[in-house]
Amino acid sequence: MIIQRPQLEQSELTKYIPPKGDYETFRDMVHYKEKLKEWGLSSAREAKKEFWYKDRNYQRLVTIKGYETYGNAMEINTLVVEFQDGNLTCIHPAYLKEMQQSSFGKESLLTFDEKETTPPELETSNKEGFAAEEIIKTEDFPEVTPVKTESVPKPAKAKEPKPKKVKAPKLDLPVDKVHFTANVKQFALVYNPFNEENDEVVVLENVQIVQEENPLEIGLAWCSHSKTLKKFELAIGDSLEFDGKVAAKKLGKGKDVEEEFLVDVPVLYKVNNPSKIVKK
Repeated sequence: MIIQRPQLEQSELTKYIPPKGDYETFRDMVHYKEKLKEWGLSSAREAKKEFWYKDRNYQRLVTIKGYETYGNAMEINTLVVEFQDGNLTCIHPAYLKEMQQSSFGKESLLTFDEKETTPPELETSNKEGFAAEEIIKTEDFPEVTPVKTESVPKPAKAKEPKPKKVKAPKLDLPVDKVHFTANVKQFALVYNPFNEENDEVVVLENVQIVQEENPLEIGLAWCSHSKTLKKFELAIGDSLEFDGKVAAKKLGKGKDVEEEFLVDVPVLYKVNNPSKIVKK
């Protein structure tokens, strides 16, 4: 039976996985709502403050304090949640989403109990019986000698060499925040499997990272059309300057959307958390 006492945290029952050093925090409530929507934990209209953290024998209410980013392109997130006693632990967003379901843990608990009650000798006999059955089936069929038939060899066709695809050189992307210049190419929609809806994005062209020596040409990139960006009432062709992080993350396609919201060229890079935006 699950013990539902969210106000009483029993620390000895919880296996904590604390964050490694500093982690990302939310800039404001708008940023918090955007991240919840990205993770599929809450709709844009309602930003939940507390979530269930469940184990086999108990469940606790936790709050999301921030998130960690990792991966080669720094596009993968791990949530940092806080318990009632102040302890922090890390958890994948999809796993926390599963914990909100009332059926979470019931199937795994049943499977666990069945495995414990199965005698070891029964498992061994089942494996041996299966192996013996397979041997019998194989030996029941006699060997068949294949009949050779003469065939006229066909003249070999000269293979035309396939044109080699020229791959674009891989960019050495900076890890920290940098300053960008770019132009608005178009607006698009991309399917989000977490909330099963299409999200609005902005496709940028002539994207360039401003550096002291040589500027780094990114070309095409995309970013979420957040509430912050919507305040600038962007239009196609607008010139922008902003700070942000860039990651190698390809733009997906929208689901059942009009042609004007589809991008006909691959967009391989994503700009995360643009700030200090200047529209020219």
